[in-house]
Amino acid sequence: MNLHQLRFVREAVRQNYNLTDAAKALFTSQPGVSKAIIELEEELGVDIFTRHGKRIRGLTEPGRLVLSSVELIMQEIDSLKRIGKEYAAQDSGSFTIATTHTQARYTLPRVVQAFMVKFPKVRLSLLQGSPQQIAEMVQRDQADLAIATESIAGINGLITLPCYQWEHVLVVAPDHPLLRYKEVTLEEIAAYPIITYDGAFAGRSKIDHAFALRGLKLDVLLEAIDADVIKTYVELGMGIGIIAGMAFDAERDKNLRAIPVGHLFGMNVSRVAVKQGAYLRSYIYTFIELLAPTLNRKLVEQAMSGDKEHYEL
Repeated sequence: MNLHQLRFVREAVRQNYNLTDAAKALFTSQPGVSKAIIELEEELGVDIFTRHGKRIRGLTEPGRLVLSSVELIMQEIDSLKRIGKEYAAQDSGSFTIATTHTQARYTLPRVVQAFMVKFPKVRLSLLQGSPQQIAEMVQRDQADLAIATESIAGINGLITLPCYQWEHVLVVAPDHPLLRYKEVTLEEIAAYPIITYDGAFAGRSKIDHAFALRGLKLDVLLEAIDADVIKTYVELGMGIGIIAGMAFDAERDKNLRAIPVGHLFGMNVSRVAVKQGAYLRSYIYTFIELLAPTLNRKLVEQAMSGDKEHYEL
């Protein structure tokens, strides 16, 4: 048994059981991957994969247990490599953050700037996607951590901790009738075409749920993942927008006005997620502290070690 065999098994699953794609991903040959997997099966005395002819189709029951062990072994090996790198260079290396557009555009700039001042030798990468996509990036070791709203909480294999709270705001034209009300209602909002987030982003589920509870039909004219896009179409007079409060800047958005609506849709919690059992370099803990002053290395390490205490804002 060797590490190459374990890598081949893991990559075959990641590539939907396509050994040609697995070989390409690992820069080796397809026959070599196939032969190594067969040799591992012979050594273990069980079939890891179900087959149709020469093609593998899925995992057997013992194969699922083998894959679980393989994932743990490979994670420990990756951790050993990172430990060596960290002690060789305490203030340099790579750091990949997976996040949504809203976080990347409105929350992270000040944090990234402060981080780069502290660690100018670190190569920082930002990957963007839906909450589900960025969670998978962390699960697959493509990113060190993920940042999104609470939709990433409860995902298997991830430790998530709260960073900060925010509320939605309505964005409207400067002369819009809704500005006359001291506190708008769902009924008043429902009278206008709505421009807001795609269903997977920025607390959209809370918006839909609030209207559904009151039996109100939400007339969504346009959905987007980008608050700047939403604001652009509101400026064109096509409807009223519902965006994350952090995405509105009175100085920058001079052609719009914001109306807080946290009383209607509740408060949202943005979270940071890391892979359970992963080894985090010291500067990643510093980044988390810059992002959320309520968190520190001790709290993160306690959560990653399996501490059952609940960490909420």
